[in-house]
Amino acid sequence: MLQRASSLRRSSGRTGGHRFLPALRPHPVATLLALCVALFSLLPLGFIVLVTFDVGWETVRELVFRPRVGELLINTVYLEVVTIPISIVVAVGLAWLTERTDLPFRRFFSGLAVAPLAIPAFVHSYAWITFLPGMRGLWSAVFVAVLAYYPFLYLPVAASLRRLDPALEDAGASLGLSPFKVFLHVVLPQLRLAICGGSLLIALHLLSEYGLFVMIRFDTFATAIVDQFQSSYNSPASNMLGGVLVLCCLLLLLLEIILRGNERYARVGTGTARPSVVHALGPLTLPCLLLPILVAGLAIGVPLYTLGRWLWLGGLAIWQADMLGNALLQTLVLSLFGGVLATALAAPMAWLSVRAPGRVQRILEACHYYVGSLPGVVVALALVTVTVRYFMPLYQTFATLLAAYVLLFLPRAMVGLRASIAQAPVELERAATALGRPPRRAVFEITFRLAAPGAAASVALAALGIANELTATLMLSPLGVDTLATRFWSLTSEIDYVSAAPYAVMMVVLSMPMTLYLHLQSKRVAGQ
Repeated sequence: MLQRASSLRRSSGRTGGHRFLPALRPHPVATLLALCVALFSLLPLGFIVLVTFDVGWETVRELVFRPRVGELLINTVYLEVVTIPISIVVAVGLAWLTERTDLPFRRFFSGLAVAPLAIPAFVHSYAWITFLPGMRGLWSAVFVAVLAYYPFLYLPVAASLRRLDPALEDAGASLGLSPFKVFLHVVLPQLRLAICGGSLLIALHLLSEYGLFVMIRFDTFATAIVDQFQSSYNSPASNMLGGVLVLCCLLLLLLEIILRGNERYARVGTGTARPSVVHALGPLTLPCLLLPILVAGLAIGVPLYTLGRWLWLGGLAIWQADMLGNALLQTLVLSLFGGVLATALAAPMAWLSVRAPGRVQRILEACHYYVGSLPGVVVALALVTVTVRYFMPLYQTFATLLAAYVLLFLPRAMVGLRASIAQAPVELERAATALGRPPRRAVFEITFRLAAPGAAASVALAALGIANELTATLMLSPLGVDTLATRFWSLTSEIDYVSAAPYAVMMVVLSMPMTLYLHLQSKRVAGQ
């Protein structure tokens, strides 16, 4: 039985022989470190406010309320409104077929449904415009965006379908509802949280994506900001476009909160939920096979075919060991340093949010998370403005580039680290403190040692995100620094698609571990 509840009650009784222990007192050093990171995370918002005051309201009105901004806003609305519903239909359809039916090879197709995440979005675009050179405009942008981003919806929806108790579906069927109505009125409402969360991820990626839409020749705020920045360095026009983009992000976050609501779905009753019922497709098996085959062919087959074709045409000559090796080495170094730094800076807040939750800690945690919703171009603009005005020696240095990576991927590090700390028993910390160890040593020697696997996963997730980051790297990287993404972008800008293929292949290879991790993590969370 499922019951909607708007709040969760705290229990003070016994559960499995253990009392719920009160939260630890916030450690002042951890709180101070978390506060510093939170203030650093607020830098992009502070940048928007600073620029607004600098240029004055009259200039803001001239730069924001003009036809060009209106065109970009209309393009953005069209892109979001068309892409997200199509992604929902594709993701929910694939999730239902692979999780709730007797579709042949459904485990294989489940893996294929996640595989497009291993291909960066701008590599998807590169593959399609070389496969069909005439692709451009809104519908081409929607088509490629759906293929690149629908797995962000598929993962949470598939995980939710695995956890649903089929008893409610049986009850609906016993009341005379057809299978379609059971899905529509019983199953689909329980997928609302997963759909809202996945849709928000896709919506934010659509706002921040640059390479995909430049290749398709579809103007968005991100493409306009980078073009403005490159034509007139650090101009008020690009800064104001960045401010409008931040407002769009905040509106999306607010819309997702409204649609998600405060209600929660929880199973109430004795025993455990039965395994999900596998529905027989019968004569619909062959038509239903067309969906996963078609999606896999478009999202994976075409990019792999295109890359293979360019590699074949280029032969061994395009594998320039010195340039490719240098780009790979710089990508690995930046990714490793950025991933480790983001995880280390997330550690104090992760510990506080688990061990000493409170109102102040929740505010600090929100500051850590919100920055992950901002496009890389806005973060880069903020760092450019701050370094040029106040810390000129840091402009276009590794320190500034690493700072951008930390801001962009701090939430990724927080998620994995927080979950690992939550799984480390607080009783061990308390016991070590009672035996005379200082709290700091108890945390480092016990809690963080137990959380080491989660920390390693957080480093890997952040590092693999950094390896494929394009916009901030283009705007902030020092002279002579070429990552796989920037080198690929430089060659495609020169229409040298053959020479760009090895760099695309290396990015795909580096992204595979993260994709596999996400797929396995989704199954583990769902109890499989």
